[in-house]
Formats: sequence, C-alpha cells, structure tokens
Amino acid sequence: MAAVRDNVFPTRMNLTVTKTRLKGAQTGHSLLKRKSEALTTRFRVILRKIEDAKLKMGKVLQNASFSLAEVAYIAGDISYQVRESAKHATFKVSAKQENVSGVLLPAFEADIQSGSGQFELAGLGRGGQQIQKARLAYTKAVETLVELASLQTAFVILDEVIKLTNRRVNAIEYVIIPRIENTISYINSELDEQDREEFYRLKKIQGKKKERAANAKREAKAREDSDANVGTNNEAAEEDSPDV
Repeated sequence: MAAVRDNVFPTRMNLTVTKTRLKGAQTGHSLLKRKSEALTTRFRVILRKIEDAKLKMGKVLQNASFSLAEVAYIAGDISYQVRESAKHATFKVSAKQENVSGVLLPAFEADIQSGSGQFELAGLGRGGQQIQKARLAYTKAVETLVELASLQTAFVILDEVIKLTNRRVNAIEYVIIPRIENTISYINSELDEQDREEFYRLKKIQGKKKERAANAKREAKAREDSDANVGTNNEAAEEDSPDV
C-alpha cells in the first residue's frame, strides 16, 4: 500500500512550507508530551490522596456515628432542638481554581462561619460534653468529605484531559508526522527526478552544441583545404601554359 501523503505539487516552495509544518508538528508533539507527563504525575498524586482520604473518611464517619449514638443514648433525640436553633449556615464550602499545565482544576475548601458555637449549650443538662464531641466529629467528617469531593472532581477532570491529550499526541506521532514526512520524501524524490531530467537535457544541449561546433570546424577546414587545392591547381596551370 502506498504511503499516505498530502496531495501537493512538488516545488521547492512547497518543500519549504512542508518542512515548516513538520517542525511545527514536532514542536507541538513535544509540548503535548510534556503536558501529558505533567498531568499524569499530578493525576497519580491525586489518586494517592484519594485513597488516603477514603481511608480517613471511613474512620471519621465511624467515629461520628458512634458519637451520635452516644448522644442519643445519653441526651435522647436532640434533632428538633438543633433544627430550631439553626438560624444560618455555620459550615460553607468555598471554591477556587488551580492551573495545572493549562488545565483549571476546582479546589473546594471548608469554611466554618462565625457564630458556629450556637449549639455549644445544647444538651448542657444532659450529656452536653458528648454533644460537643459529636459536633466536632461531624465537623471533621464534613471537612474530610469536602476534601474528598475536591480530589475526586480533580481526578475526573484530569482523567478526561489526559485521555484527550494522549489521543492528540498519538495522532501527531502516528498520523500527522508520518504523513508530512512522506510528503517531504515525495517532493524530494520528484525534485531529484526533475534535476536529473534537467541535467540530462543540459547534457544533450551541450552535446549538440559541441557537435555543431565540430561540424562547423570541419566545414571550415574543408573550405580551407578546398581553397588551397584551387590555388595549387591555378599555379600548375600557369606553369604549363606557353610563354606569349
């Protein structure tokens, strides 16, 4: 099967343009390759952090559940009191973006608002200390959950970007660059053929010029010889004629 190449007319200008395209493709391939490596490195770091966060999340949630069970055992059901006391959010999530090799990754941060101590007196008469312990446990659980959500969101985005970048790298490496190289080889071979044809034509022209020059030289020599023979014959005729 013939090599895939671009359909171009083999001229030196097109050769220069195609070489420029090849250099640009190689530069783009190098940049995308480095980008893919940087993203992959960050991807692996995030993956390890996700594994650690999941292990931490399991322990934190387990601790929070036990704390809540202890509160229910000591102070009874305090959910109604908590709902009545909650006037505004005491726990918010802020978002920012981090630029990693041109990819914007969202990062979530837990933000405990002022006035978060509005439940500090809840259940003071019955198990208040245990209630505060449960509150702190769930605060830590929510913070861990926000951290895990941030990591998993970045994980999904990086996974898609890395796949897309690798597809582009492979397309440039195995499709675009070979096609351009085949085009350059084709143009070079055609230009070499044109140079050989031009050389052959010039040799033919030079040979014909030499042949014409040689013919002209022979004709001139023949004329000189003919003139010399005529002069010799005239002299011989004058010697043979009788004196007047």
